[in-house]
Amino acid sequence: MTVTPERPVSLRRGRDLVSPELFDRIAAFCTDEYGLDAARSARITDEALAFLWTMGTTGKGDVMAPSRDVDPAWHAFMLHSQEYADWCDAHFGRVLHHAPNSKTRTTGLMLDVMDLIRGAGFEVDRSLWGFAADCNSPACCGDGPCC
Repeated sequence: MTVTPERPVSLRRGRDLVSPELFDRIAAFCTDEYGLDAARSARITDEALAFLWTMGTTGKGDVMAPSRDVDPAWHAFMLHSQEYADWCDAHFGRVLHHAPNSKTRTTGLMLDVMDLIRGAGFEVDRSLWGFAADCNSPACCGDGPCC
C-alpha cells in the first residue's frame, strides 16, 4: 500500500531567510556590482542564502564552498556588513567567514554541497552549481584545471 501525502511538501527558499527588503538590496547589489540581470541576481542570492544557512547550521563549513555563480551573492551579503554580521549572529552565534579557495570547486564538491542544501530542506537550482557536463568545451565551469 502506498501512502500519498495530502499535499506536496514544499521546499524552503533561501530568500525567506531574510526580510524581503534585505533580499532585494542584496540582489540589486549583485545586479549593479557584477553586471548581472535582475532575475539571475535574485536566483544566485536565493541560492547563496540557502548555502549559508546550510553551512551555518550543519557545521560543515570546512567542507563546503560556493560555486563560481553563487559566490558573488555571498560577497554582496558580506558587503552589507552590519546586516550580515547581525544575521549570522542571530542564527549561528558567530559570523560565517569566507576563506576563498577556487581550486576546491570540483564536480564532486558541488554535488556534495547541493546534497547538503537539499538535506537542509531547500530547493536547489542545479544550473548555478557549475558542472562540466553542462558546459560547451573549452568553457571552464569551476571543475577543471583552467579555473
